[in-house]
Amino acid sequence: MDLEALRHHGDVEATPELVDFAVNVRLDAPPRWLRDRLAAALSDLGRYPSAAEDAATRSVVAARHGRRPEEVLVLAGAAECFALLPELRPRHAAVVHPSFTEPELALRQAGVPVSRVLLPASDGHRLRPELVPADADLVVLGNPTNPTSVLHPAAVVRSLARPGRTLVVDEAFIDAVPGEAESLAGDGGTPGLVVVRSLTKTWALAGLRAGYVLAAPELLGRLAARRPHWPVGSLVHVAVRACCSPGALAEAEAAAVDLRERRRDMIAELAALPGLRVEQPAHGPFLLLTVPDGAAVRTGLRQRGIAVRRCDTFPGLTEDHLRVAVRSAERTSLLGAALSDLLRDTRVS
Repeated sequence: MDLEALRHHGDVEATPELVDFAVNVRLDAPPRWLRDRLAAALSDLGRYPSAAEDAATRSVVAARHGRRPEEVLVLAGAAECFALLPELRPRHAAVVHPSFTEPELALRQAGVPVSRVLLPASDGHRLRPELVPADADLVVLGNPTNPTSVLHPAAVVRSLARPGRTLVVDEAFIDAVPGEAESLAGDGGTPGLVVVRSLTKTWALAGLRAGYVLAAPELLGRLAARRPHWPVGSLVHVAVRACCSPGALAEAEAAAVDLRERRRDMIAELAALPGLRVEQPAHGPFLLLTVPDGAAVRTGLRQRGIAVRRCDTFPGLTEDHLRVAVRSAERTSLLGAALSDLLRDTRVS
């Protein structure tokens, strides 16, 4: 088992001198109003985060999703939840792939037996519940899934729940979907359901590490049992409350609608290139491409000043798969022109 492959992330490919299609963060920096909120809180950094502050943040998140405050755990980045999964003491975990690799990495490092549930490309990487081992007491999947950009129906995801099983749904990119369609964040009734949310992508907070998880209090207590004191800094609390405000939610929804239009145009431009396939339908802020001689194409793009995400580190995918973030029309044109040249060279050779 190659744990190093599971550790790979797109940020190592997006060096500053390159046009970045490798990282799925929407903005280059947080919006001005959010930076102002964070800056205003800097004078409070001389004190420890308080229980009252945590309670206030949980109340805001709970109101945003129609949950109870005790069903909210504020995180130092959504990835923290995956690092905490071994605290649930699963006997047999099933991770649905291709998907974000941090959950499997954390489970394997803790010695948890893991089964990979590989969703076939021939079926559009559609979620097939019958492929999940019946004895798995922990199931993890993404929705929409990174890097395939597939959005699974909420009813199909919910069908994986059963007595004695914890179902973890990574919704890090769901706020990039208009209306947050198929989200289970407001579902407080499905036993064993854990929903993980991130603020990193939409609000450009990768350097702050902010997110939260929604689940029954008993599950959250088990996840958090061995967290240190003050696991989340004061600025994270400020960011979470700010990004759950009505104005922020309206801005995120407008951005999701705009993303849908830009993704449609990007698909049309890239799918027209001979030899390249865009996996569809796509619902995330990124696209999964299949190209011939993918490793050489990725190297060629770097030589032309463009970074894309290699995908052979995702279980079930190969070097011929590349993930590209949805960007502006101008940046997409740069990518399309570079890919056209490289694919023509591939056909000639």
